[in-house]
Amino acid sequence: MSEQPALLPQPILDALHCSRFLRRQLDSRPWLAERLAASIGAPLDTTALRDYLREEKVDDNNLKTVLRKMRAWVICHALVRDIARLADLTEVTETMTLLADIAVETAHDVLRAQLVARHGTPLSTDGREQEFIIIGMGKLGGRELNVSSDIDLIFVYPEDGSTAGPKIVDNFEFFTKLGRSLIQAINDITGDGQVFRVDMRLRPNGESGPLVASFDMLENYFITQGREWERYAWIKARVMTGIRSAELNAISRPFIFRKYLDFGAINAMRDLHAQIRREVARKDMVNNVKLGPGGIREIEFLAQVFQLIRGGRDTSLQIKPTLKVLGRLAERGIITHEAERELAAAYDFLRRVEHRLQYLDDAQTHNLPTDPVDQAIIARSMGFGSYEALLTELDDHRSAVAHHFNSVFGDPTEKGHDLDTLWASAGDEGRCCEEFQRLGYPDPPAAARRLATLKTGNRYLQMPPSIKTRFDPLIPRVVEAAAETADPNATFERLLDMLDAISRRGSYLALLQQYPQTLHKVAELVGASAWAAQFLNRHPILLDEALDPRLLEEEIDLNAFRTELATQLDEIEPDMERQMDLMREQHHAQVFRLLTKDIAGKLTVERHADFLSALADIMVDLTVTMCWRKIKTRHRDDPKFAVLAYGKLGGKELGYASDLDMVFVYDDDAPESAEAYTRLGQRTNTWLSAQTPAGHLFETDLRLRPNGDAGLMVVSLESFRQYQLENAWVWEHQALTRARFCAGDKAIGARFEDIRIEVLRQKRDLAKLREEVLAMRERMADGHPNKTSLFDLKHDKGGLVDVEFMVQYLVLGNAHEHSSLCGNLGNIALLHMAGELGLIPADQASAVADSYREYRRLQHGLRLNNQASRVEREQVAEAAAGVQALWQTVFGTAR
Repeated sequence: MSEQPALLPQPILDALHCSRFLRRQLDSRPWLAERLAASIGAPLDTTALRDYLREEKVDDNNLKTVLRKMRAWVICHALVRDIARLADLTEVTETMTLLADIAVETAHDVLRAQLVARHGTPLSTDGREQEFIIIGMGKLGGRELNVSSDIDLIFVYPEDGSTAGPKIVDNFEFFTKLGRSLIQAINDITGDGQVFRVDMRLRPNGESGPLVASFDMLENYFITQGREWERYAWIKARVMTGIRSAELNAISRPFIFRKYLDFGAINAMRDLHAQIRREVARKDMVNNVKLGPGGIREIEFLAQVFQLIRGGRDTSLQIKPTLKVLGRLAERGIITHEAERELAAAYDFLRRVEHRLQYLDDAQTHNLPTDPVDQAIIARSMGFGSYEALLTELDDHRSAVAHHFNSVFGDPTEKGHDLDTLWASAGDEGRCCEEFQRLGYPDPPAAARRLATLKTGNRYLQMPPSIKTRFDPLIPRVVEAAAETADPNATFERLLDMLDAISRRGSYLALLQQYPQTLHKVAELVGASAWAAQFLNRHPILLDEALDPRLLEEEIDLNAFRTELATQLDEIEPDMERQMDLMREQHHAQVFRLLTKDIAGKLTVERHADFLSALADIMVDLTVTMCWRKIKTRHRDDPKFAVLAYGKLGGKELGYASDLDMVFVYDDDAPESAEAYTRLGQRTNTWLSAQTPAGHLFETDLRLRPNGDAGLMVVSLESFRQYQLENAWVWEHQALTRARFCAGDKAIGARFEDIRIEVLRQKRDLAKLREEVLAMRERMADGHPNKTSLFDLKHDKGGLVDVEFMVQYLVLGNAHEHSSLCGNLGNIALLHMAGELGLIPADQASAVADSYREYRRLQHGLRLNNQASRVEREQVAEAAAGVQALWQTVFGTAR
């Protein structure tokens, strides 16, 4: 070898200064230098490795030798390219993963053929061939294998049975033999070295468990014995052999990923990491770049805990590579983009240091060297002029990792709280009153009684210890958070009601415990709105939304929301129950985001109503799509069916708890269309209104369809037209002024709009129209008497309904001359238009438009606190007078 280095390419010569292992390999394998020189210009891929195995004619006689020679070439190839800056981290880890995949696959194929020749093919009891499924775990599973890593494997097979002969054994024995032989082929140290150390301790029951497990055995283990740390380990699980991976994933996925937001995983992962930290401290491994503070393991833990928490609900997080997980978390606002950049940079740096430590002697080490010579080698291979300079950057990265790790895994309740004694003394009303008074509660005795009732109530007394350890630290923080709001007593009551609602769900308690800032945001929200408090009590999953720092500032993109939700619904087809729950969860989340902005004063009433109406349109349209798919006898791929919106949805004035007034129409000549679309209408209505574990979407009202409750649920478009032109009452034409197409076939929507305009532009007898509109208004007034001294914003004289009736009258009476009045523009815009057209005085139109806007603002604020839409008459006297004056102008009579 003394003559050889001068003949080698420069990258290999440079690498020789950084790796004693490389020198030993070149010295002991005469063939390696030439092969290495020929291959280092490009990354190795599957083709290159398979070509090598064909060249070597791998079989059962030379299997161990060929695999070990291939390993020597591959690792030296990766080493040289890495040190020469020809390969990035991803290439190095992918090359090592590829080596493991092909080595395991090759060993499996050769050894299985041997066993089949002796015992026959393993079969299920019904005669189907059974395959050996090898699962790569850890860094192998995530395609992140380091250059001197062991490989973590688990062996499973689908079904029990026996082999076909000649020497019959049961499948368990067959696959156990295959597993042992495969481990020996990869793990044994021979004169040619070793391919990989094989670690089987992640299998069910670890070293005490059987080497192989059937699908049934594995599923039973997950259900009865699977532990929290195993969920963490199985995130990275990747099937390496066999074609029945979908069945295996169906078994493992429910174990790994919970259907709910699993914030309890933080405590479990914190405990697991604490065990690792104690082991690190015991072995004095503070300079371990993997396990030490701020090391690689902390980055992996941080990424994977969020996968455990959210992966069941957000399937896009069910991925394996650490850097891709961090990127996905940043995209979703779960971590900041700055955190993602710092963690990714640290991961890259630490993994490259890790590799250089292992390049020295091909040892599975993660400890920084103490030998000055090795320190200088590591620094040089990382591109630093000195070891001290390397340590400076290393410490910066580890400090950043530790900061982000502690922000997620640090226990905010560890040091207690100043108000812990208040909770401990609950029941001592005098002492508690003093504390509540000091905190600024307007009614200290009421707060003290509420606290005592909680402490002595059956719900609290029957809590299991695991729940109490999360519940108790929250109470002092609830007291504190409520004290910072405008009405501490009301906020305190609402927060305790919320805790009572979620007290059996440790995951939600863990969320509030881990993220105190969430509790403060929730306090602001429920303190400002009783309706918001009830909404959170019904849907505590929305607590997670309060974690998003972008909640108030980021604009909500409904187009993107629709696209993503449609994709998610497609992915879980045909699971109707999950689809219905998903739509409810996503709708509630969007409403919560809007509610947060609304209470913060960042929305006008108009923008708020526009958003809720557009959101409802999306949910209705997706519902029609989902329901049509469920109809087995549908006669066409896309239904010729449309949903017409009336009332508040039609006028784009939807509120948080508004009903959906809808009419279903179709335009299809097929003989089976009436039956098919009736079924579609029924399913759509049920899908929208049904209560599921995730809640419900909307209350629906279909009574505005032709002939009301006595009419067909779904009518043809031509029947709808005929009814409107020949049989509809005037009040139905009034309703039509604010109707619009909202979902389904857009061509039908366009035809409906033509019909709507045709109906609205009919010339009417104004005297008769006036008489019928006034009669209908009186019937409405009789049905909503107000016996209080307050002003009913909606129904009293000069209120909202009066404005709506005037606008409807103006449209129906004048649209035949002024087509612009047919536009579904909203009452405010139509008032201004009527003024511009000279139908009413412009100044009165403007004043009433302002009154209408103010009424809606007041009504919205009252509904946020579950109050009736009534105010002191003096507060709106001027607005009501303006509306009544316009009424006199329009109808020539006082209201």
